Amino acid sequence: MKKLLPVFSLTFIAVSALLFQACTKVADTKDLWQAVVPPVTPINDATCLSGALNGTMLAGKTYNVCGDIFVKAGDTLTIQEGVTINFTGNGTTPVGLGVNGALFCLGTKEKPVLFTYPGVTKTDQLGANPDTDPALKGKWTGIIGGPTCSYMVLKWTRVELGGAAISAAMKSFTGGSSPYPLYFANPAGIFVLEDSWVYGSTDDPFRINGGKISVMRNTFEKCGYTGGEAMNAKAGTIGDFAYNLCVGMATNGPKISNINVAVGFPSSNVRIYNNTIVNCGYRRSAAGRGGSINYEEGAGGLAYNNLIVNCKFGLRVVGNPIADTANLRYGYNWYYADSVSVASQFIPSLSVSTAISQPQETDIPKPSSYLPAGWKTGDTYTAPASIIGANNPQFVNAPVPLPAGLLLRDIAVVGNYNFALKPGSPCIGIGFTGFSPRADVPVNAKYGASEITPPGKDIGCYQINGRGNQH
Repeated sequence: MKKLLPVFSLTFIAVSALLFQACTKVADTKDLWQAVVPPVTPINDATCLSGALNGTMLAGKTYNVCGDIFVKAGDTLTIQEGVTINFTGNGTTPVGLGVNGALFCLGTKEKPVLFTYPGVTKTDQLGANPDTDPALKGKWTGIIGGPTCSYMVLKWTRVELGGAAISAAMKSFTGGSSPYPLYFANPAGIFVLEDSWVYGSTDDPFRINGGKISVMRNTFEKCGYTGGEAMNAKAGTIGDFAYNLCVGMATNGPKISNINVAVGFPSSNVRIYNNTIVNCGYRRSAAGRGGSINYEEGAGGLAYNNLIVNCKFGLRVVGNPIADTANLRYGYNWYYADSVSVASQFIPSLSVSTAISQPQETDIPKPSSYLPAGWKTGDTYTAPASIIGANNPQFVNAPVPLPAGLLLRDIAVVGNYNFALKPGSPCIGIGFTGFSPRADVPVNAKYGASEITPPGKDIGCYQINGRGNQH
């Protein structure tokens, strides 16, 4: 397959980035990981934790949290492999973990860490009513990184059923924002989420207001009741979102904005590549929003090699407030739809969305194969029948095409499905690899990413060579 050059100049972006970094050196935290965190003591009380913590939760133990727990500025909470943390509260008031110091959650593939609320029966059967789904109501508050949280690092960690109402004490960490299972708000800090799972939330499962990030090889399932993105990044967030599986988000997979960026920090710029985004956008209550990937309000980055299946909208570049289109590139994304209505929004229409997304001939299907003659950016179009059900990515086991009698919103969890590619999938070997990750966080066993996986040759989060999503 002949490779076409990306829309925007790589050289221009690289030069601009260097100049901008030179102007914002004060905000650089690249070498923050070199700081030495003092040794801390084991946390042995596992029956009723509350209040301030500074220590290590020991491998394999189960801890019960009966009141909000906190990590003060300058303190560190380290969580070893195989730990289970039950946020039971006192039976009436939801509780959570607030971090103004540093958090290192170091699960392993064999022994992941679990944050949860015990005793909940999951309603993941097809066609379950979202209005009564406990996963969308929130049972405990979440892991809330405050304005002085220097590190939040989560590896091989399950975060389930978070996003409940927030206590007055925890509001000091969020500035009064809505609760999120994962929240981070230090523009000078480092956030890492890798090889982990986030299941259920009332709103966004993960919201970040600035910082350097590496979000790689995770699975996001059934998040957001009537709104919520797998990652809602704002306020000068820079980094990589790659090899993630997003299934059944209320709104989008990742959304990038630059609203409320702090003075002296760079604008939001996130590289979104090699993700698989399935059946997203169907619980979004507001019209004209939701679907797959969203750039808006002064945010830039790139989006390549993403596998977008039966999502409400294709990649959406917002025109009002406008994204940073001068520093935004996208293409080589694969779209599949089982209906005319979905295929007619591969390129979102301005009449139903504030999108100004440009067609990219490197996408599959090629826009020239379905856009009508004379089509202009933002125009409404009706997709031809020839592309409905075409370009099946050939997952190992997945609801593609959608089984009769089901709605797209019914497929919201991975369950027994397998979204890896079959050996003969047409998505294999056609990805664009002529770019690099931003790699804004260090590679370090504790203080950074275990690996910043480069762009893959296969479309989506699963790679035939085994380098992508490990779930």
